[in-house]
Amino acid sequence: MIRAAASLAIASLLAGCAAGARPDPASRTLAPRGEPSTVIAAELAFARAAREKGTWTAFREYATEDAVWPGPAWENVQAALKGVADPAQAIVWGPDMVWVSCDGSFALSTGPASYPSGRTSRFATIWQRQNDGGYRWVVDQGFDLEDGHAPREMISGRKAECPRGMANRVKRVARARRGEAWQAGQSDDGTLAWNTELAADCRRTLVVTARQDGAMTEVFRRTSSVPPVAAGSPPPSC
Repeated sequence: MIRAAASLAIASLLAGCAAGARPDPASRTLAPRGEPSTVIAAELAFARAAREKGTWTAFREYATEDAVWPGPAWENVQAALKGVADPAQAIVWGPDMVWVSCDGSFALSTGPASYPSGRTSRFATIWQRQNDGGYRWVVDQGFDLEDGHAPREMISGRKAECPRGMANRVKRVARARRGEAWQAGQSDDGTLAWNTELAADCRRTLVVTARQDGAMTEVFRRTSSVPPVAAGSPPPSC
C-alpha cells in the first residue's frame, strides 16, 4: 500500500514535469520567521569587515543601494562614500542588543562604537533581509554613549511577538522593498517599526517599537547631540 501510494505520487510529479510545470519551492512556503542570531551574525561580519578591509569599504559593502544616514541631513550612503578612502584606523564596534520583527524582514541592532580619535558612541542600525536571505542595512545612526556604560557579557537577542496564527500561515515570501525614506518605516508584517525625528538644529530622536503582548511597545529611544561644527562656522541647519 505504501509503495503504491509512493508510485502514484512519483507518477503525478513526472506528469507535471512532462507538462512543463516548474514549481518554485520558494514561491510558497511557511511564513518566514525572525532569528536574532542571523542579524547578530550580519552585524559582527560587518564590524569584522571594517577592521579587515577598511571602514568605508565595509560600509559600502553592507549598505543597500538606497541606504541613508545623517550627514547631518539625510543623504544616500553609497553616494556620500563614493571614492572615499578608508581611514588608516578602523572604527571598532559590536552589538549588545538586537530586535528582529516576527517575520525577520527588518531588525534593529545597537551597541557601542569606538573611533580612532578616542570618541565613543552608540550606533543604531536598521537591517533589512534581502532577496537572497542575507541582511544589508538601510539606515545607520550614531548617538552619545550613555553615561556609565558597561559592556555586556552577552548580546541580547529579542524577537517581536508574532500575530496570532502566523506560525501556521502559508504565504509568498515578500521581496525586499527599495527606494523608501528609510529614516522611518516598519517591517513587512508590522511587528517592528522605527521613526527618526530630525530637528531644525539637526538633532535626531530615534524611537523603535516592537509588538509585545498584543501591542506596539517602545524598545529603543535615543536623542543625538547637535552635530559639531568647525570654529567660526555657522550652526548646522536641517
